[in-house]
Amino acid sequence: MTSTASKNTKDHPVRRIILRLVAVILFLLGLALVFNQQISAFLVKQNQTAALKGLTRDQVVQNQKKKGMYDFKKVKSIDFAQTTRSRVKNTAGAIGAISIPSVKLYLPVMQGLSDAALSTGGGTMRADQKMGKGNYPLAGHYMTDQGGLFSPLERVKLGSMVYLTDLKKVYAYKIYYKKVVDPSAVWLVANTKKKIVTLITCADGGVNRWSLRGKLTAVKPASKQNLEMFKLR
Repeated sequence: MTSTASKNTKDHPVRRIILRLVAVILFLLGLALVFNQQISAFLVKQNQTAALKGLTRDQVVQNQKKKGMYDFKKVKSIDFAQTTRSRVKNTAGAIGAISIPSVKLYLPVMQGLSDAALSTGGGTMRADQKMGKGNYPLAGHYMTDQGGLFSPLERVKLGSMVYLTDLKKVYAYKIYYKKVVDPSAVWLVANTKKKIVTLITCADGGVNRWSLRGKLTAVKPASKQNLEMFKLR
């Protein structure tokens, strides 16, 4: 009788510790669900900062050699789990940067449409595309929290300037086209003889797509001065 009572007495602290751990885990999970968008936005900001800050020409060259994912069917909506995995693995590498000063959009340009790429910046949509050559299409997620990733495209006006860089040159484009299109408008991705940039993100809650196009107006060698607009430092 005494032995059993003693054993139960010893078990109580263990059970209390386990219950407390479970309560803490449930509490943290609850916070994650409540603040899902805010946490995702924070992780995305860290992803893009890590990809942009200190980016060098050598890094761009190395990242350009990596194979991108271009299967549109595998592109998923951005969420907490996706951004967490991308932040932990940190496998995405920038191949350049995009800047739209009028709406304060400053993002890395990523290779392909993988979860890691689209949780960090704007992703290239064809394996053969080159800055300043033909059509250069980029896709990015629309985030409602703090206007992250490609969300500012909704506020871009006709005539606004878009700048791309591979850290060797800076390419300036002037927006001449802005429309909401059906997700099946794959013609926007195809190459063209005209030197343009195409930017695509979700519209109407993901039912449709914002599509913008800009015409190449100038190409200049990258310098310390004109690279400042990309927030690389």
